[in-house]
Amino acid sequence: MTTEMFPLVCFALLNIGVILIGYVLIKMQQLALSWLLLVLSVGLIYFLFRSEPPIMQMLSLIATTFTSMKVISVTGEYKEKALTLTFKQWLAFAIGWVGMRAKPFETLGGVALPQAWSMIKFGLSRVVAGTLLVLLARQVVDLSINTGLIYILVSVMLLIGLSLILHFGLLGISAGTWRLQGVSTYVLFKQPAQATSLSNLWSKRWNLAFSEMTSIAIYRPLKNKTGSAIALLLVFLFSGLLHEVALSLPVHSGYGLPTLYFFIQGILVLSEKAMILNKVSFLQHRIWARAWVFFGLVVPMPLLFHEQFIKQIVWPLAGLI
Repeated sequence: MTTEMFPLVCFALLNIGVILIGYVLIKMQQLALSWLLLVLSVGLIYFLFRSEPPIMQMLSLIATTFTSMKVISVTGEYKEKALTLTFKQWLAFAIGWVGMRAKPFETLGGVALPQAWSMIKFGLSRVVAGTLLVLLARQVVDLSINTGLIYILVSVMLLIGLSLILHFGLLGISAGTWRLQGVSTYVLFKQPAQATSLSNLWSKRWNLAFSEMTSIAIYRPLKNKTGSAIALLLVFLFSGLLHEVALSLPVHSGYGLPTLYFFIQGILVLSEKAMILNKVSFLQHRIWARAWVFFGLVVPMPLLFHEQFIKQIVWPLAGLI
């Protein structure tokens, strides 16, 4: 085995181990051990890939984190219930789907469900659109204008383009493909531009896999103990911690910034809930509400996508230095 292949083989074996052990832990309802499995597996992956290029570190950390979080999420999903998910269904869910609810896979192999091809076509169109935007960004780099402006413009174009390819494109294709196999998968990114509140955006429109995961693993177990407001804030802090693993750890920089971004989002969502409760007028107007969502997300966004993540991962993903 070559030196270059060793981390990849270890990555594959480790994730296979997490899937196998995870199913046992789910059957035994061992939630505490599921959390321990997450910490150990992510820690080991970081140790194995710490000298690899940042992109490889990021992909390996994200994949292992998602696999381990699925064990936690499914353990919580079937809490105090009979496990009706077969190992084959668990395997398909763990390897082939990004969402965090396993129950839809109980119908794997059934009759094809409606809207499958429309999801696939939608996903393909977003892959094309995202690819064109990335290619356009590669051309913008060569424009003879202010270097700082070029950096900002290209970075924004790349972030949007890569999001179109992955979040709206490949994940949409994946959802449609599973529906052809009888699994009631769904779009994980549901028209986020239509959100008229940050609460609606984070809970029902942007990355439902994340909202499912944090709801099952953090919010539901804690809300009766800490109160819903504290539980919600802890959800955002946990999201920040997971983004530290994905965005800061691979580039060894920007520590604390993603957590700060999600802490701000948590404060804004709690403030928004208070304003809605008190019927603050501007949130009742669609245009002003969308402006609130846009600025709440965008103004602190450099904390999330910090400089070294952009330079060491986003630009290189597009073939730029």
